[in-house]
Amino acid sequence: MSSQDRIAVISGGMGGIGTAICKRLADDGATVVALAHTSEEENVGPWQAENGNFEVLCGDVADQADAARMMNAIVEKYGRVDIVVNCAGITRDTTFKKMTPEQWNAVIDVNLSSVYNVTQPVWNGMLENGFGRVINISSVNGQRGQFGQANYSAAKAGMHGFSMALAYEGAAKGVTANTVSPGYIETAMTAAMRDDVREAIVSGIPMRRMGTPEEIAGAVAYLAADESTYITGANLPVNGGLFIH
Repeated sequence: MSSQDRIAVISGGMGGIGTAICKRLADDGATVVALAHTSEEENVGPWQAENGNFEVLCGDVADQADAARMMNAIVEKYGRVDIVVNCAGITRDTTFKKMTPEQWNAVIDVNLSSVYNVTQPVWNGMLENGFGRVINISSVNGQRGQFGQANYSAAKAGMHGFSMALAYEGAAKGVTANTVSPGYIETAMTAAMRDDVREAIVSGIPMRRMGTPEEIAGAVAYLAADESTYITGANLPVNGGLFIH
């Protein structure tokens, strides 16, 4: 599989899964631009030193104007965007009866509205160029729901609804839209869990382990490749058998 000479933008690019996606698409020949939150700006240099000298733009993908600023800057520099990977995400977990409007809106804005904000400025260009890949990083909990995650589950389910609608709109123009739904993945967040919590999670996964960011990146690379033209509107689960549908 190859993404040779493609321009790829990854929101949430400095996160655990985002970093793996940046590295994999770069290995496959793409020019990679990572989008990171303004609060991460001081970490850009060390992240680049450790992972590769990828271009990083900092801003707020939950803000429509700021996301447009970053995407338009990329188009101005490179002439186009071929691959968009929407990977930005946060959690604000609590039971629904305790969930505040701020907790609801924060998760919807970052996890779902950002998908519109990042993709919309480059969508027409993809249609005009006759090539595009939109890949949305959802979650197993967007497929099955999860206690204490009404906001997160709703946002992640919405990401795939977005993929399906765009799949119809882009199909005749060579633009595909797909979703990857990870299960539990080895990241800094899961590494910080108590041992008994981790063990309970792993015991419920048929493969008896968490996935790796590189395994998610492999799924993204597959969907991003020039050869994956006939796959659109799909939701690719990468969850070790945790949820089979």
